[in-house]
Amino acid sequence: MKLASLKQGNRDGTLIVVNRSLSRAVRADEIAPTLQAALDGWDTIAPRLNALYERLQNGDCESAFDLDIDALAAPLPRAFQFLDGSAYLPHVERVRKARGAEVPESFFTDPLMYQAVSDGFLGPRDPIAMPTLDWGIDFESEIGVICDDIPMGAEAAECADHIQLVTILNDVSLRNLIPGELGKGFGFVVSKPRSALAPVVVTPDELGDAWVDSKLHRPLQTHYNGDLFGDPEAGVDMQFSFAELLAHAAQSRPLSAGTLLGSGTIANQDTSRGASCLAEKRMLEIIAGGEPETPFMKFGDRVKIEMTDADGHSYFGAIEQQVIEYRR
Repeated sequence: MKLASLKQGNRDGTLIVVNRSLSRAVRADEIAPTLQAALDGWDTIAPRLNALYERLQNGDCESAFDLDIDALAAPLPRAFQFLDGSAYLPHVERVRKARGAEVPESFFTDPLMYQAVSDGFLGPRDPIAMPTLDWGIDFESEIGVICDDIPMGAEAAECADHIQLVTILNDVSLRNLIPGELGKGFGFVVSKPRSALAPVVVTPDELGDAWVDSKLHRPLQTHYNGDLFGDPEAGVDMQFSFAELLAHAAQSRPLSAGTLLGSGTIANQDTSRGASCLAEKRMLEIIAGGEPETPFMKFGDRVKIEMTDADGHSYFGAIEQQVIEYRR
């Protein structure tokens, strides 16, 4: 099934069920007022939501309405926890190579991960509002999964069964702030503003044979100012599956229902598929010629992130954002 949230009610939105073609929807707030409420009682609530989804698919919902993407908040407008990994080592390798550093051997066995902003997510059409271009505004095209409750110490095989929803996201980064912040040795804060989520989240069964071993095996397409920027294969060169990433996070703590886990920037060893962020393209330029040529995002620039099935049908709908100047 496919779920989304209207920009109605409180800051957690109003839960709706969306049909497979992303054209029609029906309110689900009589079953669960919000997506977080659904996740809190997933075992009993999910079957009821799925029954509503089947009725919507069959045209049996008199209260159904045409889906307006502009009316959507992020499917999970805020989360108790957002963890972002860096599972695609080609991306890590290029970033480090551009500054003359090697990838440590531990990166191949011990996932990179940080605690990201979770108190609010941008909707799929919300702008990226920043007060200055000096911060180096960049997009990062990623896949994300949302779990129900995972106990501390759960192994990867167990964590796989707790992945209940899948989506895509734009992990916005402020590249010029990152070096100074990481130099303090205490992680990201101001260099990582709010991320944007796709219009809908979907259960793994909606992905069919593209969902294998807790990885999504389809290209993730990024268009920048109308041109294809990259479409790397998400199932290729992913060093750690989502189940393995969740198990890593659950080593020392349980993960609460509604935890969102990002994959990190999608990247392939094959650079002909393009990139999923401006920083990587700049790193390739540095490696090739010593200097970056591609600037970071400017006011008015647009990014579109989407994933489709083999027939061109969108799984999650598209994230479409424009950079604008922030005015308080």
